[in-house]
Amino acid sequence: MIIIAYLASLLIGLSLGLLGGGGSILTLPVLVYLFGVDTVDATAYSLFIVGATALVSIVPKARAGEVDFKTALWFGLPSIAAVYFTRAVIMPAIPDPIWTSGDFALGKGTTLMLLFAVLMVWAARGMIKGRKPIDPNAPKKELSPAAKVGLVLAEGAGVGILTGLVGAGGGFLFIPALVLVTGLEMKVAVGTSLTIIAFKSLIGFTGDLDHIDADWTLLLSVTGIAIVGMIVGTILSKRIASGPLQKAFGWFVLVMGLFILTKEFLS
Repeated sequence: MIIIAYLASLLIGLSLGLLGGGGSILTLPVLVYLFGVDTVDATAYSLFIVGATALVSIVPKARAGEVDFKTALWFGLPSIAAVYFTRAVIMPAIPDPIWTSGDFALGKGTTLMLLFAVLMVWAARGMIKGRKPIDPNAPKKELSPAAKVGLVLAEGAGVGILTGLVGAGGGFLFIPALVLVTGLEMKVAVGTSLTIIAFKSLIGFTGDLDHIDADWTLLLSVTGIAIVGMIVGTILSKRIASGPLQKAFGWFVLVMGLFILTKEFLS
């Protein structure tokens, strides 16, 4: 089982390197179901693993001109604040169990896994369908600069809260917003998204340090393997078409999401 767990850790980084996202979708279930980490602690571990892995990818992407640091700042600041607040204040305040009725009790960990599974299914749907090509002849609805800034701030804060709850990086939410709202090219959107994910995840993790007793041996070993996977994935991404790969990964994420929903409902 431990060998499978570490192979799955490699897949976390591999998906980040190949697709520029998706690694965080795998991190929580790998930690909970394969390493046996408590769900609440696993959401914190996930932030560190995904953040550190994404951080390593920033330098080569920045050198290639694939990071828009100004946009990363606008998106990143509200997201970082939201993640930190969620981890430091909201998560400890959530009761466990969240709801009881007679002999039934809905635990905090179960609720987080169900929320995460719904996010997985939603993200998988987008990966499988793919993004619609933009028609250059279609009329464009231009937003005012103030409206764009407002959308960016709201998106950053919203994703920050959501990903702070489940420990996901949020690349599957950030990338479409960066393309549609700010008009970034896909490669730049991916690099910018990874930059935001790195800093918001690592800073968000610090909000947990007073609430968890981290297993640093496990945390650093999984992170190290994920980073190796990310480097390999980055190299392979230059030789493999991303379209079919993203669709196949989407089906995998969908199956995983449905598995988690079924398991948590039946447990």
